[in-house]
Amino acid sequence: MVSFNWKKITIIAADIALAVYLVLAVTSFNKPDELVAACSEVKIDIEHDATDGFLNNEQIMNYLKANKLNPVGQAMNKVDARQIEEMLERSPFVEKAECYKTLDGKVCIQVKQKTPVFRVQADNGDDYYLDNHGGMLTNVQYPSNLIVATGHISRQYAKSVLTAIGNKLIEDKFWQNQIEQLNVLQDGTVEIVPRVGDHIVYLGKPDKIEAKLDRLQKFYIYGLSQAGWNRYSYINLEFDNQIICKKVKK
Repeated sequence: MVSFNWKKITIIAADIALAVYLVLAVTSFNKPDELVAACSEVKIDIEHDATDGFLNNEQIMNYLKANKLNPVGQAMNKVDARQIEEMLERSPFVEKAECYKTLDGKVCIQVKQKTPVFRVQADNGDDYYLDNHGGMLTNVQYPSNLIVATGHISRQYAKSVLTAIGNKLIEDKFWQNQIEQLNVLQDGTVEIVPRVGDHIVYLGKPDKIEAKLDRLQKFYIYGLSQAGWNRYSYINLEFDNQIICKKVKK
């Protein structure tokens, strides 16, 4: 007569049931695309820094369509999030892209874009946008009212010098709104044309920019606001701890 150890059998059966449950739970958690037949929506989040960038949601969707990666209506298990990320990161406007799928049938895309810092119109004929990483973007339409950089600007100068200046300017709304043009002279020194006031500001060598602009801002607040914005035609900030001004000729 065969004797059964029912207690042992019960424990084994419970272990098997638990193992099956865990496998199903992990599978369901890691493959949310199995729960929903098709993608119902693409949610796009574009990170903006100090200024608006080159991209908007419509352009991202156009990229997806042009590369036959638009997930809307596609089976969720056929949507390749990694492929979408790699495609977007090939764009000259995108710094980083992340894509993931949700349990309710949505594909979420997060984009960190490059930030334009100057519109460069050099005297050698170059015309491009300079981004915050020194990238040069041509043949693009960008409606924002950026500071225009003109003068003797080689591409190496733009990458190594103007990029650093631009990154300092976009951190401060005051200078974004106050500076209209930055001009590079033949010797590599820099002058700026403000939006308010009929004067030119000479910064000299493109170093200690933050300190020079801080000195200029204080002069605007405590000097020109009292004396008048059109009192001087030229303001020289080249030398430390001093401001040299040339009065407008009457």
